[in-house]
Amino acid sequence: MSATHEVLNQSTPFVDRNLFGVDPALREAVTRNGAGWADAQLTELGARLGSAEVAEWARLANVFAPQLRNFDRSGRRIDEVEFHPAWHQVMRLMIGAGVHADPWAEPRQGAQVARAAKYLLCSQVENGAQCPITMTYAVVPVMQRFAAATPAIARDWLPRILSHTYDPASRPIEGKHGALLGMGMTEKQGGSDVRANTTFAAVAGRGEWGERYVITGHKWFFSAPQCDAHLVLAQTDPGSPAGLSCFFLPRWRADGTRNRVFVQRLKDKLGNKSNASSEVEFDGAEAYLVGEVGRGVPTILEMGNHTRMDCAIGSAGIMRAVLTHALHHARERRAFGRLLAEQPLMRNVLADLALEVEAATTLVLRLARAFDGRHAHVEHEALLARVLTPAAKYWICKRLPAVAVEAMEVMGGNGYVEENPFARFYREAPLNSIWEGSGNVMCLDVLRAFGKTPSVRAALIVEIQAARGANRLLDAFSATLVDDLARTDIDESEARSLTERIALAVQGTLLVQGAPRTTSDAFCASRLVPGAWGRTFGTLGKGVDVGPIIARALVE
Repeated sequence: MSATHEVLNQSTPFVDRNLFGVDPALREAVTRNGAGWADAQLTELGARLGSAEVAEWARLANVFAPQLRNFDRSGRRIDEVEFHPAWHQVMRLMIGAGVHADPWAEPRQGAQVARAAKYLLCSQVENGAQCPITMTYAVVPVMQRFAAATPAIARDWLPRILSHTYDPASRPIEGKHGALLGMGMTEKQGGSDVRANTTFAAVAGRGEWGERYVITGHKWFFSAPQCDAHLVLAQTDPGSPAGLSCFFLPRWRADGTRNRVFVQRLKDKLGNKSNASSEVEFDGAEAYLVGEVGRGVPTILEMGNHTRMDCAIGSAGIMRAVLTHALHHARERRAFGRLLAEQPLMRNVLADLALEVEAATTLVLRLARAFDGRHAHVEHEALLARVLTPAAKYWICKRLPAVAVEAMEVMGGNGYVEENPFARFYREAPLNSIWEGSGNVMCLDVLRAFGKTPSVRAALIVEIQAARGANRLLDAFSATLVDDLARTDIDESEARSLTERIALAVQGTLLVQGAPRTTSDAFCASRLVPGAWGRTFGTLGKGVDVGPIIARALVE
């Protein structure tokens, strides 16, 4: 067939860029929050993640979704999940970079911040693989906390979990060089209300790894069934919700046989296609008590704190991804005689998106610093982490879908086809708001933080007043919020509004303290003044200098 036309005016793929190097806001936040020592690691990871090769791995891992094999060819039950080789490449890259466990393997000042920056960079490429990475990261502090009570688990499992070796083989733990962990909490009848769980654990004496139980029941969402072990919740007293306990459930039993965990199906999800989420049945599955009997929820909450932080970081990373793709396209695509990036209304949209993304990035890195302080037993940081974790998860995860659809629109019809990553990111956008506690659960947790620990209020007020006097709009917004925080009659119906204002006040404070004046002034003038900003992106006021904001958003 002869050529009928020449392809012109199409933007090039946004690949072969160093994702850390092109992001001044992230680089500055890493240094500002005490992890400047990780610059070399982040630069190396950013270059690898930004490569065309890794972008292709991400595409293939989502096109060729995992497949469940319940039986081998002889009819034996195996319940194995098969992944495309590209999935394993992505997993190998993330684990090799220590995203799954480095703060626990090498605790130091800024370790959580450095790890958060790595996770944010990974979020810009492939999100399904982040599920087992997050689960493993979040389970480790629970295991370490109870290592004295379960020394055999710590001895046999922790060295393999902390390893930088990705070992996807399905075999007993003693034959593995690396291990991954997952969790199973929710059941059909309860969802977030885990106290409604009916799965039952019966005492079965002492075993290789401690106090042994056999578990019968199900999990409606069992994250990453290919993991080597899971933390699960089960009742030890079927007549009382107070009996809910936490258990370590290995994929292979201590005697080297397969555990009685049967994968019924993989979830056919809206997005997150590369990741295997499953429904399982336990038929006398071997498990080991972690923590005290009847204290399952408090035991596993430590894990929930870290998974919720990752939801916020991951959403900030996807925001960053769609912004960079949109900016890159706008700088190369011409319409009506000039580049999209030169057109005033498009510049307003791009600058507005850039403000949202930098505010999200700044907030999640500050949250990671609070976790660094929390693990170092710094009281202010621990109190701040208690309230900022649900607030950041709520706000950033809620903002992501709007950012994703606006960025997709910059590319137009091409952004709506599968050949571009926008479609994948758009499907991913609602997920982090749902997983690990929905929006309402997060906002109620903010109120719970104030009710259970009154000093949380004082710590939050100190944080949002740290830049007092630097921006009058921020001062006025924060003063009203501080007054409301002093109220003792806050109703549950106000929880979303309060949480939103907390997130905005902290973002404004952080930007005033660390971002260029053009960025912080534009953020405060648009987000903190009622009526000054429209209901969609691209409604920044006429006086905003969008040029420096756009230039800062993507340094190419």
